[in-house]
Amino acid sequence: MGAGAPAIFLPSQAAIFSKDSIMTHQPNRRSFLGLCVATTAVAALAACTPTPRIEAGAARILPTDPIIATYEGRRASTGKTVSQSLTAGPLSTTRAGRDISTWGYNGSLVAPTLRGTVGDQLKVTVDNKLTESTSIHWHGLAMRNDADGVPGLTQEGIGAGTNYRYDFKLPHPGTYWYHSHVEMQRERALYGALIIDDPQEPLAYDKEWVIVLDDWMDGVTGTPDDVLKELSGGMGNMGGMGGMDHGGADGPMAMGHMLMGATSDFLGGDAGDAAYPLHLFNGTSAEKPETFTAKQGERIRLRVINAAGDTAYRFGIPNQKLTVTHTDGFPVEHTEVDAIVLGMGERIDALLTVGEGYTPVLALAEGKAQMAYGLLSTGSGTIPARADLPTALTGKVVDGGQLTADPSVNLAAKTPDRVHELRLTGGMMSYDWGINGHRFDMANPFENTFDLREGERVEVKFVNDTEMWHPMHIHGHTFQIGDTGARKDTVIVRPQETVTVRFDADNPGQWLFHCHNAYHAERGMMGVFSYVN
Repeated sequence: MGAGAPAIFLPSQAAIFSKDSIMTHQPNRRSFLGLCVATTAVAALAACTPTPRIEAGAARILPTDPIIATYEGRRASTGKTVSQSLTAGPLSTTRAGRDISTWGYNGSLVAPTLRGTVGDQLKVTVDNKLTESTSIHWHGLAMRNDADGVPGLTQEGIGAGTNYRYDFKLPHPGTYWYHSHVEMQRERALYGALIIDDPQEPLAYDKEWVIVLDDWMDGVTGTPDDVLKELSGGMGNMGGMGGMDHGGADGPMAMGHMLMGATSDFLGGDAGDAAYPLHLFNGTSAEKPETFTAKQGERIRLRVINAAGDTAYRFGIPNQKLTVTHTDGFPVEHTEVDAIVLGMGERIDALLTVGEGYTPVLALAEGKAQMAYGLLSTGSGTIPARADLPTALTGKVVDGGQLTADPSVNLAAKTPDRVHELRLTGGMMSYDWGINGHRFDMANPFENTFDLREGERVEVKFVNDTEMWHPMHIHGHTFQIGDTGARKDTVIVRPQETVTVRFDADNPGQWLFHCHNAYHAERGMMGVFSYVN
């Protein structure tokens, strides 16, 4: 939806927000999960015990249900309030010598970082100065369902020229972020960091650097809606795509807005679909990188957020190891790495000891032969030239899904009460992404839901049947990968791979899940975990 489009008020909204809307479960192949799929290109099939069906006529627990407020009342409270006003509107700026017209919060390409402590009440008033409706999703938070920010599922969109207040408790510590959940708006600058402090913080460090990474084209080579339109034509529509822009003799090639030849062995093949002229590090591009000052020997806590739409970033410091301490807000066993790869929507926390002079902090666009970067400075030495920076980070390279949870956040051992198999389907030929062969329709969000009940241990098998990697994100919950893997809300699922995660159904409501590739999600790779009575 581009500028000037009408506010979205979906046809099914009246039913969604009415307590009289009782949806029935339609038995299908998800009601009997008989497949255990191995993480190989040719899956080995084995029989599993089916999980109980939810009977037809069960009532859905909607965001308007009183139980939502009941659960919110059980969350810890400090009695303190953190307030912020955010104005969503058009803005103009300059990056890499180019004039950019885009959308953002409070007239800036870099939105305010919101910060509070566990138990604080967050009150954010959104004033919508756009020409279409908007919303805010609080990515990674297991918070009250009616504040989750998904128009057509948990709230009505915030109409053009109106305002709306989000009001909820900050439920758990960590590095999170907020962004619009209306179509392609996140591909502009409608996002920002959200940091929730731990009142019993166990880490020792001297300073903190919050880093938001993003791939950028809006106002430079087109709009996100232009990109979506072109990608939606699939591989069969490549004729007539603008000019060609080569990224190097052997590198990826842009044909219009489509990127060809972006590959990553780490991600299992195709690295991305969309061509971006810029990659941003806290809103800055290579001609004027952000510089963070510290003293030699100080310990810096890096909080890194990937807000990109189509790009994974390989993050690291040349010739220096990082100690990864958290992924998606939750602690992991401390792990020294040379670099860590973040898929879209993922976050990591890491510790870094400051060296003398200028230290480049690199975010390499995985498989795309581009980068964003910042500089850590002690106030001496010579600023490194962009052309002198390394173009590769090798050695021990991991992603957050390959880490081990700190024992303090392991889920208690329990046999799953319910198993849902989510097959990731579709491809570039028709650009028809989906779940179990179904393209999600926000006008009918309760079609093909994945139902569950409060109190259940839920096992989810992400089975990637496609030739593309997908960062899969679940709203309103954190899951554990396997028995002792990291606690996360977003996980990379490589081509022909199965990733099994488990979570406790302890936050009633209607919760979206989706691929966090903005274009895959918009083309249908979404679904709903639906709590029923």
